[in-house]
Parts: sequence; structure tokens; C-alpha cells
Amino acid sequence: MNFSPTDSPAIDGRAARWANHREERRRELIRAARHAVHRLGAEVPMEDIATAAGTSKSVFYRYFGDKAGLQAAMGEVVLARMQERIAEAARTAQSPYEGLRAMVAAYLGMAASSPHVYEFVTRVPAASEADAAAAFGSFFDAVGAMLEEPMRRLLAPGRQATIAFWPTAAMGLVRAAGERWLETPENTVKPTLDAMAGLIADWLFAGIAAESDITITSKEMP
Repeated sequence: MNFSPTDSPAIDGRAARWANHREERRRELIRAARHAVHRLGAEVPMEDIATAAGTSKSVFYRYFGDKAGLQAAMGEVVLARMQERIAEAARTAQSPYEGLRAMVAAYLGMAASSPHVYEFVTRVPAASEADAAAAFGSFFDAVGAMLEEPMRRLLAPGRQATIAFWPTAAMGLVRAAGERWLETPENTVKPTLDAMAGLIADWLFAGIAAESDITITSKEMP
């Protein structure tokens, strides 16, 4: 079938409008799902998420494939917001230690603001383990990478190769300690968010400083 030159712009326009509509609808579904998970918990079934969104499971499956796809899509949104907060923390810091502590606090704060959503986007469901594991790993790889750049300023040039391993180790510590902190009931001995961020930053900073050729005499070094 042949099309005249005047047909193409109309077709392209309809395709663009449909793509925009689909993307907007996808964002609406992710937003509704986040609210549902925040309110109902990380174990909430897809049927309840769809009901809370005022639609059906088939609509969610059409846009996201399965629950693992929805988790990955929500994870991208959470990660984007976390990137903004961590980047802002790094920009306003006056020293490497202060930057590290602020970035850890931003991570913990995002997780603490909605533990159900955090658990939902970081867990690996057994039903679709392979696909979800990839999204799960990518989430923490990305958070680890956010912590990397400020630490490059601390290491001497001859030790730059070390930084290739640091984000993985750092994120493992941040995640393990942070999730244990999140799960700990509120009591008089549980550290505040700021205190926990300080503890984790101390552990991480001591480790990275040990690999540097400079002597750390103060956490507030320029």
C-alpha cells in the first residue's frame, strides 16, 4: 500500500499521541500501586493493587507483564527520587565524610518514609526469580554507584583501582545495616535516623580511608 506524503505526519501524530497517552497511563498505574503498597503492605496481591487503583489485574498485566515487572517499574521511580536526594546531599556537603553521611541519611530516609514500598521494590519473588533478581541487583548497583563519585576524591591516584570494588562492599553494608535498622522496633536503644547514618558513615569512611595514601586526622577534611 502506498501513502501520500501528507499521510505520514497524521500517522506520526497519532502514534505520538498514543505513546504519550500510554506513558501517562503507565505513570498513573505506578503511582496508584505505590499508594496501595504503602497502605496495604509489601505482600499485597495484584488483585488488591488493581482494586485500589480502580481497575483490573489485566490492565496491570498489560502494562507491566507481571508482578515482577510492576516491582521493577516502581523501583525505577523510587530510584530516580533517591538519586535526586543523594545527588543533592553530595552537592551541598563540605567534606567527603559529610557527603557520605548525608548520602547514607538520604538512602535511609527514603526507605524509612515507606518501608512497605522499599520492601516491595527490593524483594525477589520466587514466582519469577530470574527477572526479578536482575531488577533487584540493578537497584542496589545503581545506589552503590551513587556513593562512588565522592569517594574518588578521597583516594590517591595510585589507589583508584580500589574504588571499583568499594561500591559493592559499601552498598552491602548500607543495605544490611539499614534494613536491620528498619526492622528494629522503636525503643530507647534504637538509633535515630541521623545517628544510624553517622554509624554507617563511620564504618564506610574508616574502610575507604585505610586504602588512601593520606592520613585521616579529621572527618571534616576539605
